[in-house]
Amino acid sequence: MIICGASAYSRDWDYERLRAIADEVGAFLLADISHPAAMIAKGLLNNPLPHCHFVTTTTHKTLRGPRGGMIMMGQDFDNPFGIKTPKGTTRPMSALLDMAVFPGTQGGPLEHVIAAKAVAFREALSDDFKEYTIQVIKNAKAFAKAFAERGYHVISGGTDNHEMLIDLRSKDITGKAAENALVKADITVNKNMVPFDDKSPFVTSGIRVGSAAVTTRGMKEPDMETIVNLIDTVLTHAEDESVILEVRSAVNQLSEKFLYTVVWRK
Repeated sequence: MIICGASAYSRDWDYERLRAIADEVGAFLLADISHPAAMIAKGLLNNPLPHCHFVTTTTHKTLRGPRGGMIMMGQDFDNPFGIKTPKGTTRPMSALLDMAVFPGTQGGPLEHVIAAKAVAFREALSDDFKEYTIQVIKNAKAFAKAFAERGYHVISGGTDNHEMLIDLRSKDITGKAAENALVKADITVNKNMVPFDDKSPFVTSGIRVGSAAVTTRGMKEPDMETIVNLIDTVLTHAEDESVILEVRSAVNQLSEKFLYTVVWRK
């Protein structure tokens, strides 16, 4: 099986090309779209379903629903393993997936979570939700531009979706130290490995930043500039508790400004 999809990949995927490679070597192709699912749903990124045998996603992250997951297929097909029903009929691949999930690995259904997923999917069908996904991408690009202007190395030079990966080695600070300093300032990022990283996964040389949550609060491109300024101030004064406290105060003021803003939730 060839798996495409990642938790820290800022570009779109060429699913059609990957399917051609999978067919050439006789492999299944699985796409995990847990992170960019909202943009794919609204047609802003490539759709894996016409090309991939299986597609998996979470129902939270950019979809903004409750925590959960889905396994999806486009066109069903007979399983290639020769697994048959007691009557001798070849089972479709979808049946094998269903049998593997329940009752083997899935617990009991939670009706309130199912209802919450329905609400999230209904929102995702709306025009307002597309406005949200468009703004998510605009904000992410503004994030990447602001970081680059301050001398940060943005992996791949930018982003096509909601997230970006920042290599901090030019700033002489590790991902772990950056994450810890930013947490003190009430800014949430996570340490992350970067290409050709020379540090361990427990330390890392980078951080991952995303725009979905701040977009939901109603922030726009100028606010991304403000946020990057705050992040840069912390990272250039990571050992200065007084500076971090000042940034924390500014972060809380910015958060309060958008605390009661509810956007694209009609």
